[in-house]
Amino acid sequence: MKNVLFKKITGVGLAAMMMAAMMTGCGSEASVEDKTTEETSEGELTTITVAASATPHAEILEQAKAILAEQGYDLQVTEFEDYVQPNEVVESGEFDANYFQHIPYLDSFNEEHGTHLVNAGGIHYEPFGIYPGTKKSLDEVAEGDVIAIPNDTTNEARALLLLQDNGLLTLADNAGLEATVNDITENPYNLEFEELEAAQVARVVGEVSYVVLNGNYALEAGYSVGKDAIAYEASDSLAAETYVNIIAVKEGNENSDKIKALVAALKTEDIQNFIKDTYDGAVVFYEQ
Repeated sequence: MKNVLFKKITGVGLAAMMMAAMMTGCGSEASVEDKTTEETSEGELTTITVAASATPHAEILEQAKAILAEQGYDLQVTEFEDYVQPNEVVESGEFDANYFQHIPYLDSFNEEHGTHLVNAGGIHYEPFGIYPGTKKSLDEVAEGDVIAIPNDTTNEARALLLLQDNGLLTLADNAGLEATVNDITENPYNLEFEELEAAQVARVVGEVSYVVLNGNYALEAGYSVGKDAIAYEASDSLAAETYVNIIAVKEGNENSDKIKALVAALKTEDIQNFIKDTYDGAVVFYEQ
């Protein structure tokens, strides 16, 4: 009798254990399935992080978000006000790319800071312009006038070359894209130059005779190239080729799928039309 009872209890115990095992097994299978579903859900959009200047770069990137979302990418844009941090965060790997600079500045930054950033694709060109300060025309230029210009190496050279093209000064023949105020060989008006961080130049318009601005900072200051610039670089000039604004990435990442997708999205006809319709010539789509 005891043996029969033992067998019955054992049978019930085994049945309970088998039932528990089956339930546990089902639970494990459900967990795996849930995890797979969760991973798939999270993986639907691959994140692309880009550091950018506010205008026009971040604005252009905003237009590319929908294009990239259709291809499975979540474009996340963070705005920066300076020209240093966007390169530092890409070099460190914190961001995938940045969009704010041209190639001469990138090359200069790499040389000065030991970074390893490369051009992943040219997107647009911003004509550099001379804008009114306290004077509205270059015909008003006079002895000792003060002109505000950017102080970083490549943009200072670009400003000085534009001033030279408009007859205000002469630079040494070999100065080129590295020209500084020290390379001025003729200064018939004894002009003085207030050298400022690029983002600050537009803020002194009421204190100087003229300002020479990057296209994006001219836009932020409310200027229109076509309506407000006293003079600006021609769209078919060497500057257009030299100073094309690019997507920059850390070396080795330029051929990644996400970066190729980003550049392709920014080269679409939709983006081209947005640039043309929005910026009144202050930003020109780079077609190559």
